Amino acid sequence: MRMRMRRSIKNFLLSPLLLIIALPCYGELPCSNETAPMKIVSLGPIITDMIYLLGGEEQLTGVTIYCTIPHGKQPKEIIGTVMQMNVEKVISLNPDLVLANTLTREKQIKILEKQGVRVTRLETPSSFDDICKRLEHLAGLIGKQERALLIVKKAREDVEAIKKKAETLPRRSVFIQIGIKPLKTSAKDTFINDYIEFAGGMNIVKDLKYGVFSREKVLQYDPDVILIATMGSSKKAGENEKKAWLRFNFLKACRNNEVHILDPDIVCSPTPETFAKGLNDFFNLIHPDSSG
Repeated sequence: MRMRMRRSIKNFLLSPLLLIIALPCYGELPCSNETAPMKIVSLGPIITDMIYLLGGEEQLTGVTIYCTIPHGKQPKEIIGTVMQMNVEKVISLNPDLVLANTLTREKQIKILEKQGVRVTRLETPSSFDDICKRLEHLAGLIGKQERALLIVKKAREDVEAIKKKAETLPRRSVFIQIGIKPLKTSAKDTFINDYIEFAGGMNIVKDLKYGVFSREKVLQYDPDVILIATMGSSKKAGENEKKAWLRFNFLKACRNNEVHILDPDIVCSPTPETFAKGLNDFFNLIHPDSSG
């Protein structure tokens, strides 16, 4: 149950409906390793993921109940949920830096700031480039710039290699489902759209203004490939959605057995590293005869 809730909250933070929000970061200059904060509280699962990716485990003091601690790593203090932190608990940890997300309540941020706690809210990325910039920004805040540069460089190289390979192949129409009730998809100006286009696909709803769509419209478009990465749902829910699509056996994707389930954690809340890995999955599914 906790894992399902964590996925729901984590993916909601990066859902296409939130991608249009441009919440400001609290402007700060990158710190050096000598002045890096030694006690950090993370208020979001994706923020926590990036801190571990950057090697900032020892600096991390507090996390939300939805944050994942990698296997074998020491547990961290739990400071509440993504939307409702225990302010007193956070203050008691005496953090040098609190990293907030798009769901952190402004009222609670103000309380922390009045107590002299340094708070930075990280922006929600709307593209692969934004994901890389977000990691670099976070790295600047916690003194991990060199590691971030290496991670981003490798991710960009991997992504470019797949893009070049995709450019030599015919583009195929794709529909991706990321929500069930209502049925939700991802349009332009989202990193999920980047997944599709970088992998050599054509997002059938690219020009859609909002993420809510309908099954009937998908039937009209008749895409070559249907991908399912339902946010906040169990694996069984994804399998049930696949069965629902396969009932429309007149669809090209169904006739050709090209309805696929993807890991929503990778698709909907990637780091630069996992974006590159996820893009490879997209490429292999969109161009199954060219994978390998």
